[in-house]
Amino acid sequence: MEAARQADDEKWIAEAIEEAALAPAHGDVPIAALVVHGGRVIGRAHNERERHGDPTAHAEIVALRAAAAALGSWRVLDCTLYVTLEPCAMCAGAIVLARVPRVVFGAWDPKAGAAGSVLNVLAEPQLNHRPEVAGGVLEAECAALLTDFFSERR
Repeated sequence: MEAARQADDEKWIAEAIEEAALAPAHGDVPIAALVVHGGRVIGRAHNERERHGDPTAHAEIVALRAAAAALGSWRVLDCTLYVTLEPCAMCAGAIVLARVPRVVFGAWDPKAGAAGSVLNVLAEPQLNHRPEVAGGVLEAECAALLTDFFSERR
């Protein structure tokens, strides 16, 4: 069972990597998120902060909005959120508020990560929801997206 779950996690993170590759076309950092429910994607997004001039247009937020619309509820239950980079504090807060049961991410974010690197919002005992979290899935591939993006800008 664990091997099958790991294979699924890698499959969805690989799909998120493909989605993240779309972000630089409009000047955004290549980060993407997928919300999977019952084996199918119900929310998909990449960063769109630059595109829309919106500080909240992180991939996770946009994907959660799409998933909530698909489910007809702000509670994003029975889903897994896959994201190429460890969620920030804003996104981690949205994950908790949406009651997402499971979060899987690729690269750790030692500067702004809120799933264990800088903060651990997703495990905060004072909050009313704590999702299961798996980090480091296809970490090198996810980190390379960011390294390549920023090295081209310098």
